[in-house]
Amino acid sequence: MNSSTTFPSNLSLREIDGRNNDSHNNDNRISTDKNTTLSNQANSSGSGAKAIVIGSGFGGLAAAIRLLCKGYQVTVLERLDSPGGRAYTYFKNGYVFDAGPTIITAPHLLRELWTMAGKRFEDDIDLRLMDPFYRIRFDDGTHFDYRGTMDEMREEIARLAPDDLKGYDYFVSEAERCYQLGFVQMADTAFDTLADLIGAVPAMIKMGAWRSLYTMVCQHVKNPKLRMVLSVQSLLIGGNPMAVTSAYALIAALERREGVHWAIGGTGAIVRAMVKLIESLGGEIRYGVTVDKINIDASTVARSKPIARGVRLSDGSELKADLVVSNADAAWTYTKLIDPKFRKVWTDKKLARGDYSMSVFVWYFGVNRQYQDVPHHMMVLGPRYKGLLDDIFKHKQLCDDFSLYLHRPTATDASMAPEGCDTFYALVPVPHLDSGTDWPAIQEQYKQAVLKRLEDTVLPGLGQHIVESFMTTPQDFHDRLLSVKGAAFGLEPLLLQSAWFRPHNRSEDIAGLYMVGAGTHPGAGVPGVLSSAKALDKVLPTADQWVKQSSNVN
Repeated sequence: MNSSTTFPSNLSLREIDGRNNDSHNNDNRISTDKNTTLSNQANSSGSGAKAIVIGSGFGGLAAAIRLLCKGYQVTVLERLDSPGGRAYTYFKNGYVFDAGPTIITAPHLLRELWTMAGKRFEDDIDLRLMDPFYRIRFDDGTHFDYRGTMDEMREEIARLAPDDLKGYDYFVSEAERCYQLGFVQMADTAFDTLADLIGAVPAMIKMGAWRSLYTMVCQHVKNPKLRMVLSVQSLLIGGNPMAVTSAYALIAALERREGVHWAIGGTGAIVRAMVKLIESLGGEIRYGVTVDKINIDASTVARSKPIARGVRLSDGSELKADLVVSNADAAWTYTKLIDPKFRKVWTDKKLARGDYSMSVFVWYFGVNRQYQDVPHHMMVLGPRYKGLLDDIFKHKQLCDDFSLYLHRPTATDASMAPEGCDTFYALVPVPHLDSGTDWPAIQEQYKQAVLKRLEDTVLPGLGQHIVESFMTTPQDFHDRLLSVKGAAFGLEPLLLQSAWFRPHNRSEDIAGLYMVGAGTHPGAGVPGVLSSAKALDKVLPTADQWVKQSSNVN
């Protein structure tokens, strides 16, 4: 990390908008040269160093690929019947439902994995750029189309809030600064030591990271609707715009630089291609396997810490390994899989004090007609913004009113539904399980409320056309995905729960234990969890080096 790098204040907005591809092409070229060697190690290593990866979400699959390219023998353990974790795919009578993530905003992180393995991402995945990126519908029926270029965005703002055009330009400049300092410099940095934290302080100061995202937006624009447009994105990573650090303005810059994409066949198509890549490198994925415990050897220490030696499964069998990477929820990993006597940093008490992200209610449904005027991605906002967010995040109260994200993949991809039909999901941010909501008892009633809201706004006559329907609730996040409090995104991305303050990519408590996914640094979202695997890569030696180091452990 080079914390002395600053945002070039004399860079024009058009230069910010136009230098997209060159910057990432350079990044990829550097990675290609470095990682070709790693791919060779995957094909030639005979070190015997074994790694177990718990969970096959994007973070776990990316970690497995990187481990294989470092020469490790890798086994991925997935408790569900197919891969993906939160990115699981449901297939129902010709309808295809991505369970969780639906957009790709940092495709260079995926291309890098294929390059490491000596393959081309484009040979396996067909990405399509969205236009608009998404539509934001306000409660009064007006809407804002969030688009990819400065000219298009300025045109939309001129229609909505012409007095805020200059303020928007300032916001873009600040978002770019956050992107350079917060994403380029920090996203794949493993905050392993206090020195890493101290080194990041200058960048935090330059970003004004002590402010909330919403506060930063309000400093630049005055229109209430535009304030929502420029701050709502943090909900995509489980962060309350009123509380999450303003560093997450980087999302706007990331989207503008790399675009918002859809993978033909759904996000699940990327998951399945990653599985294929792992298998081509000699890795193994086992399904229907639940890890009950991470086995710790306290008789041997490394860096004055006990060492992870493998896992115990729910059937009582044990698998040995030289290291363990957990893509499970970080709080669940520490509280449920590791004996408290081995945890000096991430104790039960500390994790209980943590602030956890919101959860979500997701209704998946297929219809026997098409709604041609509904775009691929749409946010249907309710009558309240700050008040609703306060109820969700602060008061942990399930309210009668709500906002939702509506996903219609068939707007882009006909393969997601039978001919002439549409596939949808409606995702509603709700409190996690500390709300005390009895979801099994009220989920049908809540679905009916969502149905009515959609019929009254953007999907008239919806009820009579539904042919497939099922739901996921916060209780499912707890019971099925093993997420503490049923929080959909792990610990909330507050300033003092980010970077060094978040569970580290290399465990502070256990040698040979590593973390990837939403619960560790840098956090949730596909770019975040892919970056967590890249951060892991930076602190993990090659398999041959691991064997040499292990021989010196007493």
